[in-house]
Amino acid sequence: MAHGLRPSSVVKLGGSILTRKRAVEALRPKILARLAAEITEASDRPMVLLHGAGSFGHPGARRFGLAAPPEGRHDRVRGAAIVGTEVRRLHLAVLRALVAAGANPVSVPMATHALQREGRPVHLDLTPFATVLDRGAIPVAFGDVVPDDRWGFSILSADRLAVALATELRPQRVLFVSDVPGVLEAAPPGPPQIYPELSEQVLQRLRPGAGGVDVTGGIVGKVQAMREIAAAGVDAGLISGLSDGRLTRALRGERVYGSWWNAGAH
Repeated sequence: MAHGLRPSSVVKLGGSILTRKRAVEALRPKILARLAAEITEASDRPMVLLHGAGSFGHPGARRFGLAAPPEGRHDRVRGAAIVGTEVRRLHLAVLRALVAAGANPVSVPMATHALQREGRPVHLDLTPFATVLDRGAIPVAFGDVVPDDRWGFSILSADRLAVALATELRPQRVLFVSDVPGVLEAAPPGPPQIYPELSEQVLQRLRPGAGGVDVTGGIVGKVQAMREIAAAGVDAGLISGLSDGRLTRALRGERVYGSWWNAGAH
């Protein structure tokens, strides 16, 4: 894909920071407004923004089995329509928050630019991201229900999209913004400790977490995505969105507190 402007960052706002994942369609509006302001503060640097579905998408995706083979179910198309609509309610809230903060977001819905096979991408048209970047706006996409040539429809996660964008657009870094300060170590009771540097050894120690409903792989899936991003030559960091100013500093190139998988590290 030919493109002009190289983004400084690809940012993925996790569903865990934007929503209350144990509830259904429960937005965290104050946090969203602050993150939108932090993004706007650094919007002089070109960036791509992604967001997860959180409580607007994961419960429905699980109910209709959209992350798994159909296995004789006949409600998959109905489920795709319902979940796609639920996720777009969150997407509209994100766009509105960005506009209110002074940013210039442009929606890039992947349902019309992606094809999967058995839940894995076989075609992602990323041209719209480059087009929006070249015009000085912020392309905004999200984890979505997309066509699948074997299953009818399946889930394309924002994490998987981040990997594709990192490989194709070659940003300086990919930032995963969560409700935790980094990838947490399994440790005795006390203040949580994180892995500041991620590696294959750390990945092997991780186990899926138990918090909320997540049909896209949880923390293990996220760290696997970070490994792929680093292998493509791009730094990947998991940082907290609960600390004021941390996202802005990261967008400006600062190595903020969090868990990082450095480009080329194993």
